[in-house]
Amino acid sequence: MIRHLRILLCSFLVLGGCETDEAPDIDPLSSLKLYVFDCGKMQFESLEMFSIADDETAVRELVDPCFVVEHSNGRLLWDGGLPSATAETDGWQPFVEGVLRRLDRTMADQLTEIGMSMNSFDYVAFSHMHPDHVGVANELDGATMLIQKAEYVAAFADPVTVPFFDPSLYEKLKTAEHVIIEGDYDVFGDGRVRILSAPGHTPGHQVLFIDLVNTGPIVLSGDLYIFPIGRTDRRVPAFNFDTDATLESMDRVEAFLAETGAKLWIQHDLAWFEQLKKSPASYD
Repeated sequence: MIRHLRILLCSFLVLGGCETDEAPDIDPLSSLKLYVFDCGKMQFESLEMFSIADDETAVRELVDPCFVVEHSNGRLLWDGGLPSATAETDGWQPFVEGVLRRLDRTMADQLTEIGMSMNSFDYVAFSHMHPDHVGVANELDGATMLIQKAEYVAAFADPVTVPFFDPSLYEKLKTAEHVIIEGDYDVFGDGRVRILSAPGHTPGHQVLFIDLVNTGPIVLSGDLYIFPIGRTDRRVPAFNFDTDATLESMDRVEAFLAETGAKLWIQHDLAWFEQLKKSPASYD
C-alpha cells in the first residue's frame, strides 16, 4: 500500500514518475496486460448525428467496450460501457430517441472470470462522461479517478450544460479520490500507459496509449473516432462539443501514431471488436 501511494505521488508531481529505492515486484516488460470486455451495444436508426449520410454505410450497430489494464504497479479501468441495469432486460431496449441499447452480461459478472471485482481497481479513467462510457461508475469502490480538468468542471457543473451528460450515472464520483490532470498523464510512471488529452468530443475528452510488448503499442480511441469513415474522412459528429478542437485532436493523435508506430483501436467499431480476444484472454 505504501509503495502504491509513493508511485501515485510521483506520477502526480512529476510527469513521467520518479525513482524509488524499492525494486519492482516483477519485470515491468512482462507485467503489462490488457483485457477486453463487451459492455453493451447500441443500434441507430440514422447516422446523421455522426455527420454520416445513411446511404454511406450499412452499419447501424456500435459496441461499447470496457478495458482493464493490469500493470505491476496497479490496475486501471478504461471506460465503463452501458449501465449494468441495462442487463436486467433481455434484448434491445430504448435508450434515447432513435437509439436502442442492450447489455447481455454485466462487467461485474465478467470480472469474476479473471478473479477481479468492481473494487479491484487502483485507477479509473473514462475517455469522457457520456452515458455509454460511464455505465459502471457508481459501482466502483476505491479507485482513483484520473480526469481532465475541463471534463471535471463540465461533468459536475450545476446545471450541466454539455449535451448527453447524466450526472446520476456517476454521482458517486463526487466523493471519490481523484487526480485532476491538464494534458497528458503517465499513469504508472514508466511511460507504458499514458493518457493523451484529445478534447473536442467533450471538453476534456482523452485517449489511452498502452505499450504492450508482444501486441505492440496501441491507442484506445474513446470517441475521437466512432466509425472508421470518421477517421478516413475526418468526420466530426454534429453533437461534438467543439468541432475545431476535435480536428486539432485528430491531427495530434495521428501525429502521435505516426511517431510511435502505435495502432489505433476505434472502440465503437463492432467489426473490429468482433476480431479481438475477449476476457478472460488478454493482450500482453
